[in-house]
Amino acid sequence: MSKIKIFSMGGLDENGKNLYIIEVDEDLFVFDCGLKYASGNLFGIDYVIPDYSYLVENRKRIKGVFLTHSHYENFGGVADLVRDIPEVNIYATKFTKYNLLEDGVPSENIHEILPHKKITFGDNSVFPISVSHSCPDAVMYVLNTKDGSICYTGDFIIDPTMEGAYGMDLGKIAYVGKQKVLCLLSESVFSEKQGHTSPNHRLTSFFKDVISHNPERLMFLVFPTHLYTIQEIFDAAENSHRKIVIMGKKLQNVVNFGLENNYLSIKEGLLGDLSNINDSNCILLISDERSNPFASISKIMSGYDKFISLKPNDSVIFAEPRYDSTEKQLVKLENDLAMLGCNVISIPKEKSILHHASSEDLMLMIRLLQPKYYMPAEGEYRYMVGNANLASKLGMPKENILLKQNGDVVEIDNGKLVDSFEHIKVEDVLIDGKSTDDVGDLVIKDREMLSESGIVLISATISKQEKVLLVGPEITTRGFIYVKDSAEIIKNMKDICAGVIERNITPTYVDYNKIKNEIREELSKYLYEETECKPMIIAVVQEV
Repeated sequence: MSKIKIFSMGGLDENGKNLYIIEVDEDLFVFDCGLKYASGNLFGIDYVIPDYSYLVENRKRIKGVFLTHSHYENFGGVADLVRDIPEVNIYATKFTKYNLLEDGVPSENIHEILPHKKITFGDNSVFPISVSHSCPDAVMYVLNTKDGSICYTGDFIIDPTMEGAYGMDLGKIAYVGKQKVLCLLSESVFSEKQGHTSPNHRLTSFFKDVISHNPERLMFLVFPTHLYTIQEIFDAAENSHRKIVIMGKKLQNVVNFGLENNYLSIKEGLLGDLSNINDSNCILLISDERSNPFASISKIMSGYDKFISLKPNDSVIFAEPRYDSTEKQLVKLENDLAMLGCNVISIPKEKSILHHASSEDLMLMIRLLQPKYYMPAEGEYRYMVGNANLASKLGMPKENILLKQNGDVVEIDNGKLVDSFEHIKVEDVLIDGKSTDDVGDLVIKDREMLSESGIVLISATISKQEKVLLVGPEITTRGFIYVKDSAEIIKNMKDICAGVIERNITPTYVDYNKIKNEIREELSKYLYEETECKPMIIAVVQEV
């Protein structure tokens, strides 16, 4: 019999940053290790990952990190984790492994796995099962313990028409359900959607309609790892007599890898090259990096792309998912494109570019696996509640449905749920650019202040020998007031600063710290009275 702990360091009550930990006695298993795209109030932050301190402290117990598929919400934090724990073992299928290598994860850390091949760790084992998703080689995991199996679905949809690397082995899932499933962790993103996701995720006919009714140049914005969507664009363009041009080295590499490994297929002669990008009827596929959604189209709109210039009769199709964190940015882009004369096309609301399980898919998964305990995962809290309601609708006792927040520990001892008030401290780490260090809340607060009220810089020079004010005080502002229209305010600011400096100069000593503090305090009070704004005030006082 085993003592089992289940908790999340990311992914509960949020979209992305998925990281779920299952501890079986002394063995620690990590399922997924993703990032979250930064929202608009995280000024300059590229993406967010969990704080890996708990994993670093327990690094010797980690048996491995098991990745379900190659979307950044599920694998995007691995490179950062490997920097903290260089010896950690990563288990991934072929396409996920390829994207890990592209992301800079060392090959020696990655163990390529095959669906339906058991990986044994002493008394426990991990069994991957193929599921259908928008990228190939997606899997769910079954962790077999002495008290029964614990299943984590990752992202999935149920669609019998998806086969090969996109297929789902419902037979294996049903077989696991006939054994003994102790707990099921299942995604929640589409739990409020009625019916099955299929066939609303099939977009080939929509793309065919777009291509046939828009004879001028088309630009499809895609995610490089959404190969299923890219294949649908290929299929839609098959008999259009138009060339498809893959833009960007990363997307080109992914497409080449997909063609080499039969994840993609394309009619001979359909692919073009850079010589075709200005053809009046060509089709361009454009993608972005993980940390800059819509960066490519923004660059093109600004005129900084060295290959593509927008034309008034171009059509731009947003064939990539809409996330809450990027909705405002996307709406602004669509408006700006329309002002440039471009035709903007988005996926219809009844269609879904995201391949997530809707209510009927989730209930079918519960029926197949028949778990004793059910833990909604992946998604905002209202979606998790919707997922829990589905399990309740199927007759599962409410005390067996585990609605938790990040860090809340579920403890199962000898196959029975134990009341546990244990909470693992989890924090967000904000990543800016290539820095691997957490930017921190104070920096974000400073950036927020700068964005709202601007900055005021005061500079002055004092004679070291004579202890008198030589130069200044000079006032420089950015993002606060227009200097030419605010001469009186600037003059008063100079007088206030000069008065503070003069008061704190003695024939023998100058208290520079006191001068800076008083300048900030008095200027802050004056500026708020005059403008009702609180700019960041920086005082630089030096001696020569």
